[in-house]
Amino acid sequence: MTKPGILVTRAVFPDLLERLSHYFEIESNQEDRIFSEQELAQKMRDKDGVYTTPSERVSAQTIAACPKLKAICNMAVGYNNIDLDAATKAGIMVTNTPDVLNETTADFGWALLMATARRITESEHWLRAGKWEKWRYDVFLGADVHGTTLGIIGMGRIGQAIARRSTGFGMQVIYHNRSRLSEDLERAANHARYVGKEDLLRNADHVILVLPYSAASHHTIAAAELALMKPTATLVNIARGGIVDDVALIAALRSGKIAAAGLDVFENEPKLHPDFLTLSNVVLTPHIASASEPTRRAMANTAANNLIAALTGGRPANLLNPECGAAKA
Repeated sequence: MTKPGILVTRAVFPDLLERLSHYFEIESNQEDRIFSEQELAQKMRDKDGVYTTPSERVSAQTIAACPKLKAICNMAVGYNNIDLDAATKAGIMVTNTPDVLNETTADFGWALLMATARRITESEHWLRAGKWEKWRYDVFLGADVHGTTLGIIGMGRIGQAIARRSTGFGMQVIYHNRSRLSEDLERAANHARYVGKEDLLRNADHVILVLPYSAASHHTIAAAELALMKPTATLVNIARGGIVDDVALIAALRSGKIAAAGLDVFENEPKLHPDFLTLSNVVLTPHIASASEPTRRAMANTAANNLIAALTGGRPANLLNPECGAAKA
């Protein structure tokens, strides 16, 4: 019996390809080229399944060009790179990799918050440039984290994990979300208190963004929102590019409307706005919040499990469109 054909769109762990080869005929991209949308559609055209990453845009046009396609399995929690409505209409299962990266991403969000508040990147560059000649009382004065108010926008599993970490820092936690958490979840998240977005921005000393990207969340933080924040406040984005208006943020950082920002994601990444590179009060990382080896392996295997289930008659554990719960013939 002929094995189903799949496309693996980016480089992955070699042992994962070996595992997938037991189930599928694989066209892989271990040279890790970035396919154009036209090239991606051409490569997907005769495939039964595709193993994607957030860097591939699987549009309605691409989906329409792939009549054999039964499953799109994304190695990420977010799936705004995939036209879910178009896939559902075509009877194509779409999956993601939730939960396995919650704690690692929360760790990184905390690290980015600390680096931003305490000016770690800026001071390291200064030291490496040979500018450290003596101790001074006012060199790289930053903001405290302990005893301050943490504002979390997007209180899903990662947001709650970040809130739990604030307990040891004696912080108050306020949060804004599409809906309020249960009292039990609020209690577990360092007694987090639900507030409106404007109240959060006005009162938080440190704001962390952990909400999913959608048309509704586009530019959740723009000029008007930045104007509400304290001039001593920091902003950390470990969610998705596009949630922050990068041009407005650059202006706010340059003018001192807020003190600093820590960014792991950007609009149009990896082509981030070049003006970020001219600012000393921003910590920049290349979308690595989930990048520990155990977590990336867990993500890779979760995506593989979803694809195997989808194309061998099972129901993927992380199905985003349950109305497409069985592979089309």
